[in-house]
Amino acid sequence: MLQQVKSYLNFLYHSKNEHGVHSPFVFDLVTKCFYDKQHYPEYKLLKNYRKALLQNKNTIEVTDFGAGSRVFKSNTRVINQIAKTAGISSERAKLLFRITRYFQPENILEIGTSLGLATAALSLGNPKSKITTLEGCENTLAVAHHQFEAFDLTNIRSVATEFSSFIKNLQPITYNLKLIYFDGNHSKAATLEYFELLLPTITNETVWIFDDIHWSADMESAWEVIKNHPKVTVTIDTFQWGLVFFRKEQPKEHFVIRV
Repeated sequence: MLQQVKSYLNFLYHSKNEHGVHSPFVFDLVTKCFYDKQHYPEYKLLKNYRKALLQNKNTIEVTDFGAGSRVFKSNTRVINQIAKTAGISSERAKLLFRITRYFQPENILEIGTSLGLATAALSLGNPKSKITTLEGCENTLAVAHHQFEAFDLTNIRSVATEFSSFIKNLQPITYNLKLIYFDGNHSKAATLEYFELLLPTITNETVWIFDDIHWSADMESAWEVIKNHPKVTVTIDTFQWGLVFFRKEQPKEHFVIRV
């Protein structure tokens, strides 16, 4: 916890809004997407999706393959408590929706479905996209899959799998992933493994979003490695997320943006 407080204070000290951004690409993203104040009708659907989970008092046995939970002491968990503490926040779900709407990626990969709160945002952001979402825990994924059906989110393929084995078996024909949302195993080793395994899929339009980049010193170290990778040109640190771009026409630059 102390590490996160220090990280956040450091973030506040270095962060800027649109007035500190001199890249046209990043300026447009910040002003037209991050700071977009329009109230989209999809926000109500996201709210109702969350509400349904918060009203669900059933328990499930969770298999956790990642870095573990700082909240739950037992693997037997109530669904509404998972939604309250482990899922993407309402404001972050809206931002993820706007990012997907802004870039309109045709093919999306999500690493770490959980209860599908972020998946719903990705789906609504571009209903014409094809989304593959991966989850290690079959019981958790079953709840998410039920939610997808209940809210008629038909562009999602949910897969119960160990992340690295799935990624290693990706065929070159599927290398047209335009957006990847990394929200699975919050450890340096796993994050960098997924990063390296997925590098062959990048294009000039690729957008990668890493969740919880300041979750631990371990994750901050992984974020520094990613920022400095020679194929990475632009990164944006929003504290919760790290956005990564591979645009060859862009000079290498790192931004810290308040959202």
